[in-house]
Amino acid sequence: MKKFLTLALILTLFLVSSFSLGTSPSYAYNQFDLDRVLRTRQCPQCDLSGADLEGFDLSEANLKGANLKGANLKGANLQSADLYAATLYKANLEGARLYAATLYRANLEGANLYDARLPGANLQSANLRRANLSSARLVVANLSAANLEGADLSDANLKGANIQSANLSGADLSGAIQ
Repeated sequence: MKKFLTLALILTLFLVSSFSLGTSPSYAYNQFDLDRVLRTRQCPQCDLSGADLEGFDLSEANLKGANLKGANLKGANLQSADLYAATLYKANLEGARLYAATLYRANLEGANLYDARLPGANLQSANLRRANLSSARLVVANLSAANLEGADLSDANLKGANIQSANLSGADLSGAIQ
């Protein structure tokens, strides 16, 4: 009977821990991919999910289709970087420099782009649903056909930005310069 109870307890603990691990977000980048992007700035389709890239210089990096889900890119230099169709879901891009970056069809849902600098960036058809773009500089950025549903664009600078066919339903544009 004692063996049965011990076995039942172990099985229960295993199931509970398996369930809790399966329901929590898991961001585990590939160390090889991280080393490669830092060394060569070439890492299309790579896995950098959850990577801490705060303040890194990734200017002109090729990150087409890369997985940067939950990555910390606070203050990173991504000037002229190619992030075509990249996944930046819930990534932290606070204060990041994305001048002339290609973010065409990128998924930035729930991303933090507070005070990010995106002049001339191509965000055409990007998913920015519920993204924080407050105080972001989007001067002459291309946001055509972008999904900005529920996004925070308060105090953002949108001067000369192309927002044709963009979904702005529920977006906060208070104090935004247009």
